[in-house]
Amino acid sequence: MERSAQFTPGTRMDRWLFSILHSIWVSDLRARKVRQGQGFADPDALLASDTHALSDDNRQFRRIMQQVNALPEAQRNALFLVYVEGLTYQEAAETLSVPIGTIMSRLAAARATLARQTATAPAPQEKRR
Repeated sequence: MERSAQFTPGTRMDRWLFSILHSIWVSDLRARKVRQGQGFADPDALLASDTHALSDDNRQFRRIMQQVNALPEAQRNALFLVYVEGLTYQEAAETLSVPIGTIMSRLAAARATLARQTATAPAPQEKRR
């Protein structure tokens, strides 16, 4: 609310709010890393232990999310804004305050990394009956 005067009427409020939330989130992450003296959190450490066998879909999802979480933060942010949030390249660029070419190169690098990892990952084992 304290920044409401910075909103430009006629523009998309969701993008403006997302930019604010993104800045707060990044600042909070940096502060936590400094306080804890740690880097990026391992996604496996954040998952609750499950005593039941995971389905193939869950294993595939976890593997993909581990690969995405292993990407550099800038590539992850671009990937999520465009492919999860559905923003255009231009909207993502404005949200992150970077040129559109930067978004395009970050997405290209992220896709190339994920494609390489997928090509070298072992194939999921088929269920035996």
